[in-house]
Amino acid sequence: MKAIKLTLIILTVLAAGLALGYKLFAPGQDTSVTVKWTPSNEANTESIDHSQWQEVLDNYLVADDESGVNLFDYQGLIDDEDESLRSYIDTMSQLDPRDFNKQEQFAYWVNLYNALTVRTVVENYPIDSIKEIGEATFPPGPWNDTVIGVAGHDLTLNHIEHSILRPIWQDYRIHFAVNCASIGCPNLQESAFDSSNTETLLDKASKQFINHPRAFSLTDEGLVLSSIFTWYSEDFGNSEKEVVETIAKYLDNQALQLDEESHLQISYFYDWSLNKLE
Repeated sequence: MKAIKLTLIILTVLAAGLALGYKLFAPGQDTSVTVKWTPSNEANTESIDHSQWQEVLDNYLVADDESGVNLFDYQGLIDDEDESLRSYIDTMSQLDPRDFNKQEQFAYWVNLYNALTVRTVVENYPIDSIKEIGEATFPPGPWNDTVIGVAGHDLTLNHIEHSILRPIWQDYRIHFAVNCASIGCPNLQESAFDSSNTETLLDKASKQFINHPRAFSLTDEGLVLSSIFTWYSEDFGNSEKEVVETIAKYLDNQALQLDEESHLQISYFYDWSLNKLE
């Protein structure tokens, strides 16, 4: 394995500047939402049925082996007038996830987030980027728009990701499980999450993303990382050094040895192009 010796330094380059600008406006945690959705019923062994979401994935998610990016056939779902997505979201909205144990809750929120993202795109299709949706201007996008009511409470995509999933489970792999309908995003997984496959899927999604150039690439100019690692750096470590150490756990063909002997510049990149099947 090729060892790459790094001393991590902050760059004043355009990509890093753009990433920092986005991070300054990145969504924060609404603690009232977190408190509201923290309870669970660990005695409940009942499973939540995600088969309708799996049906959507089976019919419209396409794994592009050449690019390594999973694409979604939004137009196909529209043309088929497929009701599986609508029915799934309606069914999930009628549940109170707090009645279930934490494992079931995690799968519920991840699947629901991804399904709601797909529906948001479908309702506004055709578009070239999810950032074209919604009324927000900086940063643009639909993430602060109310997208569902659960147990009588209105929720946005930001609520689900940043006030429920991230603070309650505190697992950086969440960033590889939720999908923002963009090429730069970790793949929408081909399998729906459930309480039995969550750990396997989280590890698969992490390894799959980190070993793809849109997450990690070494160039003549330096190291290029996904902007996810700077937008949410606190989830991966308290410094760029710790972020890269986290990334190194999943790399197949390269080991990153961090020391003080050499320097490598780091920049960040994200492709907001829609993950649509052409």
